[in-house]
Amino acid sequence: MRDALRKPTISDLARAAGVSVTTVSHAFSGRRHVDPETRKRIHAIAEEMGYHPSRMAQALRSGRSGTIALASSMPFAIAAGPSRLGFLMEIAASAAMSALTRQLALCLIPPHPSVRSHGSVAFDGVILVEPMRDDPLVALFEQRKTPIVSIGTVPGRPDIPAVNIRSRETALLLLEHLAQQGCRHVAALIGSTPRTSQIEAEQAYRAFAARRGQQATLVVLDEDEGEEIAYRETLRLLAADPSIDGIFAAIDAFGSGAVRAAHELGLAMPRQLRIATRYDGLRAKLSDPPLTALDLHLPAIAEQAVHLLLDRIEGTARTVEAELPALIPRRSSVAP
Repeated sequence: MRDALRKPTISDLARAAGVSVTTVSHAFSGRRHVDPETRKRIHAIAEEMGYHPSRMAQALRSGRSGTIALASSMPFAIAAGPSRLGFLMEIAASAAMSALTRQLALCLIPPHPSVRSHGSVAFDGVILVEPMRDDPLVALFEQRKTPIVSIGTVPGRPDIPAVNIRSRETALLLLEHLAQQGCRHVAALIGSTPRTSQIEAEQAYRAFAARRGQQATLVVLDEDEGEEIAYRETLRLLAADPSIDGIFAAIDAFGSGAVRAAHELGLAMPRQLRIATRYDGLRAKLSDPPLTALDLHLPAIAEQAVHLLLDRIEGTARTVEAELPALIPRRSSVAP
């Protein structure tokens, strides 16, 4: 009875499969190559025996927790959207699925967390979402010697592996779209936090305006105030300069604020004013009218980031480019 109740061990499985304990360990961890047929046979015998690898034992042998983290210093006002399903959460869902397929857990750290809140959390590496220049999260995890990769390059830190999300090209896609729709005076709403996405969006806008011989009408907004500050500043902009017929919103919350202002001023979209924003999230889709935006291919970006982090944990550092976003034209800029 005692033997019948005893849980099978890794040694039992190795004997039954006719391989070494090391081969069984590698077949489950995926950290070393095992012949696919051998791995398949080991897993089949394990299922038949009722063997399940011990997570604690694996962690002790490898010195790792089997958990990775996703962190962001973006304010909640822009990181989340309607129903709290925003930019960060879309990345988190995709990263979690990617981690699970590798038998890893994903720990989500909320936007703008207290640095002290990470002290007792153990994970093997961190994906930072659009960190800013001199981001305190970068300093924190480097101090803890935790491997870091980022979604969006870190300003001033080319040594940190990253998925380059091509923010300059992204901004130009939207600006050129507005120009092609007939806009003669495009204003820009840019976030004040020094993230690569906002730095490159400003650079792209200034180059676009100079190339067209257009006055650069650029407003830098506090991201913490999200939609509300964009609403107020768009009211001011449009009242001060009625020649503005297009708005490029580098953050989707700013796009929502611009739409509110246009409604209040009685401006018909897209006939009198065209608006386009960067992220095709629920804010863009639920807007009235729906906002022209970009499919940033976030699931693929999250998958790339998880892959980069695992390489970084193993000692390899590199940066990769994301696929160029796809324009999704909607009634905020294109007549039906």
